[in-house]
Amino acid sequence: MANKEKENRGSMTVEEAGRKGGEETSRTHDKEFYQEIGRKGGEATSENHDKEFYQEIGRKGGEATSKNHDKEFYQEIGEKGGKARAEQRDDD
Repeated sequence: MANKEKENRGSMTVEEAGRKGGEETSRTHDKEFYQEIGRKGGEATSENHDKEFYQEIGRKGGEATSKNHDKEFYQEIGEKGGKARAEQRDDD
């Protein structure tokens, strides 16, 4: 019987196990849980990496974004950013 259980556990792929674990975690935890682990992860990352690390990932992200979006995308986000900034100045 123990061998049968071992065989059944061994037949699940890592991908399936990860998916199942993720689904279970999302059922048992709330938004605050994810915010807290995200905050902790961000703090740990900032302690382990320097300015050049962030510059490099920013550059890579910018390149990927430019490959996936057109001129209209940048016009739209620029307009949204400009409006948000104008609202901030009005609040000051």
